[in-house]
Amino acid sequence: MKKAVVIVAGGSGSRMRSDIPKQFLLLRGRPILMHTIERFYSYCRNIKIIVVLPQNEIERWNHLCLDYHFTIQHEVAQGGDTRYHSVKNGLALAENGTIVGIHDGVRPLVSTAVIKKCYEEASANKAVIPAIPAVDSLRMVTAEGNSAIDRSSIRLVQTPQVFPSEMLTNAYKQQYTSTFTDDASVVEAYGIPITIVEGNVENIKITNPIDLAIADSIFDSVI
Repeated sequence: MKKAVVIVAGGSGSRMRSDIPKQFLLLRGRPILMHTIERFYSYCRNIKIIVVLPQNEIERWNHLCLDYHFTIQHEVAQGGDTRYHSVKNGLALAENGTIVGIHDGVRPLVSTAVIKKCYEEASANKAVIPAIPAVDSLRMVTAEGNSAIDRSSIRLVQTPQVFPSEMLTNAYKQQYTSTFTDDASVVEAYGIPITIVEGNVENIKITNPIDLAIADSIFDSVI
């Protein structure tokens, strides 16, 4: 079955204390987004790669591809007001009858083994997400106070989140609500159960300066 990935790269550099959007910051001498794209290309040379960028950053990306001689074929879609709308715009470029993954542009350290497992599970008409166990102690905070949570029942969700294209497209026809924090929440609201597979702990989302330092230090350990 054909495969596609929508890589959502709509972030800013505010939490990185940078004027450069975080997906364009350098990791091992090249923009983070290029490393992310390469992960999926390494998994499957024939995968259709769709990159979603803010409209005002598309020209910058095109220049970066020239500057860094980045030649992996991909299509670019314009981002929307929210992640939900950005994903929806990217999905418009994916063909029917495809297994589609949605991935954060600033997760360049997802392992090819995790990508492979997600796509294999989704090919059986499942909604699949990678996740890892919580290792820290957790507490629920409310207006009345706070209380401990049993961490054994908690999983930390990652991407890629992978689905048959028709399932995902139909789910994204629902009206947007603020509870749609990722693709799994959209599909679950459509009435489809979510299958969890084990992620890789290195698959961090680069959001703060410390994340970039961590990514650099563990870069060579991810296959």
